[in-house]
Amino acid sequence: MRQFFSDVKLGRHCSVHVRCVGLFILNMGKQKQAKKYAKMKRMISLKDQRIKEQDRAKSQPKKKEDPSAIKEQEVPKYPSCLFFQYNTQLGPPYYILVDTNFINFSIKAKLDIVQSMMDCLYAKCVPCITDCVMGEIEKLGQKFRVALRIAKDPRFERLPCTHKGIYADDCLVQRVTQHKCYIVATVDRDLKRRIRKIPGVPIMYISNHRYNIERMPDDYGAPRL
Repeated sequence: MRQFFSDVKLGRHCSVHVRCVGLFILNMGKQKQAKKYAKMKRMISLKDQRIKEQDRAKSQPKKKEDPSAIKEQEVPKYPSCLFFQYNTQLGPPYYILVDTNFINFSIKAKLDIVQSMMDCLYAKCVPCITDCVMGEIEKLGQKFRVALRIAKDPRFERLPCTHKGIYADDCLVQRVTQHKCYIVATVDRDLKRRIRKIPGVPIMYISNHRYNIERMPDDYGAPRL
């Protein structure tokens, strides 16, 4: 700096020195700006004395309950098919909803799905697959191409789904709750637990390299385990 001012007095300053000093002065003049935070509105406390009594919300008086009055309770409505001890909508030919795990475990156990279902129930069986389950199998990729080929078997009945963006298990539970004419074929424990809460819906599963049925009435000739 001393050299620069001496050069200025002597008239020997150059453009390089002027630029350096200009940058130095600009850097010295900058100030750190504080970060701007969102302004929060202050809320008045409910106990504040500035609130008038007329502006305060009045507490509604509680109604006294009459102990002798009859209490109204909503009873869930059950379909008429569950009037007897078993579901009257079930009967040959059986319509069986199949999920992804059931197809994969059937391939692992080397079981033909349609023939094994008929061996289990001793009647004609129609395996059904929903759009959600089909989409779930397609997302699994090339590793499960055998399961996809089985799901596209012409003996399988394709059930269209009207909803959008729903889990396959939720789709099956929703369909079985509305229509009691289906049997659910699954190996998933969580789905089994959810289906057991719905009355009148049998469950088909795999054990000992064969299909077994759960919660099937004896009148239909279901095999006893």
